[in-house]
Amino acid sequence: MNGINQLTVKVTLRNPLDHTDLLDYYIVPNDTQLAQDWIFALKKLLQTGNLLEKNFCFMGFPKTARTLPYLCNEVNRAIVTVNNFFPDYQIKEYFTPENVVAVDYADNGPNHELLNSLHNHFERLQGTVWNLSDYYKHADYETKYAIRELNTICHEMENLILSQRKLATMPYWVRPSQITTFLNTLRHDLTDEHRQGFITNGYNRVFGGVYMHWAQIGKTLFEVFRDEGAPELTDTVCEAITELRYYSGEFDIEWANDVVLGGENPWHNEEQERFKQWLKENGSDPQDPKLSLGYLPVGQVDLESSFGTTDYQKIWDMLSTHLDIYSIEIDNVKNTFDYCWSDTTYKQMQIDIMKPGYDYSSRG
Repeated sequence: MNGINQLTVKVTLRNPLDHTDLLDYYIVPNDTQLAQDWIFALKKLLQTGNLLEKNFCFMGFPKTARTLPYLCNEVNRAIVTVNNFFPDYQIKEYFTPENVVAVDYADNGPNHELLNSLHNHFERLQGTVWNLSDYYKHADYETKYAIRELNTICHEMENLILSQRKLATMPYWVRPSQITTFLNTLRHDLTDEHRQGFITNGYNRVFGGVYMHWAQIGKTLFEVFRDEGAPELTDTVCEAITELRYYSGEFDIEWANDVVLGGENPWHNEEQERFKQWLKENGSDPQDPKLSLGYLPVGQVDLESSFGTTDYQKIWDMLSTHLDIYSIEIDNVKNTFDYCWSDTTYKQMQIDIMKPGYDYSSRG
């Protein structure tokens, strides 16, 4: 850990296929009030023993032990569970590494027709938060979990296929990231001082940058602008938009190459200019920190001290074989998360954690 002389967050990763194979990296917090408050909140999460949410923790890595054959096998097992429980609802699709991509495994994108069909099955079986389906209400624990798997694995397969296509066509622009969230996380009110980070950082993302996790549900203004074709901000549209109100001890890490304003990506500069113009046309001030425009940086991974290099490809190679968080430590406070998707007990552990929610849904 040469070169690190201040308070750091030590994250230990491990190989999900060899639990003796560990890899450490170190986060140096920023010198800001938000970073100090984040560190305090993270320490509390470690002290209280909150479980780390390992589903959707690592995204955008084209090389991973959770391969496309593995994911297809898992979703097919979930389908068997659903079909065995519901005699009046049968999923007939069968998923293979060949049919989940459009044509070619390496160079083409997801088979949207097949994956949309899978997601439609999930929607019919689950229903919505406010109107759960009768199928879901009457399912047992294992079948509820299988219904959930239809959704999570569908998105994971799509993400993996897109990442592998990008690796084959534009390898520099592969976008791996780490989303570090906990179950039952305590949230805290974001202050005006915290929000100044939106002004100083905006939508910049840098390799190894650590950012406050968006600890709430709802669309941002930028998502509405980008995903919905820059619509007029009517009252109906605005109802779906939420400015960030909270922070927590959770965090995201950008493991992709820099995308920053004024950098070597003119498309980003142009998009940001169009976004600012759209805001002004709709009566919003792009410099208003309360609009939550951007990402809030809280630290930076010390790449050289952690990996012995700053070469992104070498770091991606090291990370790709260690996509499981084993422990997090800061200021002599440490929590170990000794469970992994490759464990034979992992599925039952997840079901046990979710049982209270499953029981509540069955009473609906």
